Amino acid sequence: MNILHTIASMAATSGGTTTCTYDLVKALNACGCTTDILTILPANGDPMISDDSFITGLPNDCKPPLQFSFNIRNYLNKNHYNLYHTNGLWLDINHATAVTARRNKRPLVITPHGMLYPQALARSSRKKAALLFLGHRRDLESAACLHATCLEEANHLRALHLGNPIAVIPNPVVVPDFVDSIHRPDNLFRIGFLGRLHPRKKVHRLIEAWGRTGVRPGEGELVIIGNGDTEYVKSLHDLVTKYRLENVRFTGFLSGREKFEALASLTSLFVPSDFENFGMIIPEALSVGTPVVASLGTPWEELNTNRCGWWCHHDVNTLAERIDSISRIPITEIKAMGNRGKQLISEHYAANKVANDMCTAYEYLINGGPAPSFIYHE
Repeated sequence: MNILHTIASMAATSGGTTTCTYDLVKALNACGCTTDILTILPANGDPMISDDSFITGLPNDCKPPLQFSFNIRNYLNKNHYNLYHTNGLWLDINHATAVTARRNKRPLVITPHGMLYPQALARSSRKKAALLFLGHRRDLESAACLHATCLEEANHLRALHLGNPIAVIPNPVVVPDFVDSIHRPDNLFRIGFLGRLHPRKKVHRLIEAWGRTGVRPGEGELVIIGNGDTEYVKSLHDLVTKYRLENVRFTGFLSGREKFEALASLTSLFVPSDFENFGMIIPEALSVGTPVVASLGTPWEELNTNRCGWWCHHDVNTLAERIDSISRIPITEIKAMGNRGKQLISEHYAANKVANDMCTAYEYLINGGPAPSFIYHE
């Protein structure tokens, strides 16, 4: 098989969609499924996530508002694959991939990466409705398979009356080799957030909840890891000043070992977002033995069932109560929860397992035969 993944950006700072696409394709190649990534080089000169030979980054000739690219279309016209897999929606690279698959009569897989959740469709709703009418709805309907990273996302796809087969396969979790050498630097009670700082992430609620608990400097610390919307970042700093909180630390964007060390230093990671399609940071935290508190807007009920965290409401009162209760849990129990989290990730979300399932899906879509158990038909 010869597979092509397309994605709008593979910049190192692009976020979770870029990371999970890269991790999946790298794992696919490792298990013998020849897979390339086609993308556009960042216009601002940002570094790519990797220089692996399976990534083709074309000169950036994108024209707003939909990032139309002649370079992408020329590449797709000249290079042929057994199956096309596009990541994301709404941009020209996604539409051009779908058109190419139809023209070449090859299977198309679309991974929306949460972009068809009701909350996501509500943002710029008129623009997205127009794009669906002008061709993107046809792209979705013509796909041989839609890829959802959880059952909740699959249900949202069905609610849009998309009758395609849906493969429910989680994002891969790559646990770095150095994880076992990371240790907590001290026993300070420390909670944190990691991710893009955006209003829908509800980091302000976490800061307000932290202020209500009355944890004093020297007793505990709230760590905000990440960067994002300039105005929202300023509002978070202003909130810290308003409540006179001296034990809130902003680290900015972290990656690689530095990111995993920060995660491992936490007593618990908090993910208070309105919604997350998958929430890569949750399994990353679990992989280093850090329990997670995630909102009901994430598909992570497993935190409760596997006793490695808490899946709960994300209002300020609930967050404050959770912070207070975690501060009282003996460190031995925190470590036991961390070990259960590590086991959950290794058994169900390891990159090689996810890649094997995706490769099985590709073989089914190209060659036919019995449908794998994780592909659901209407």
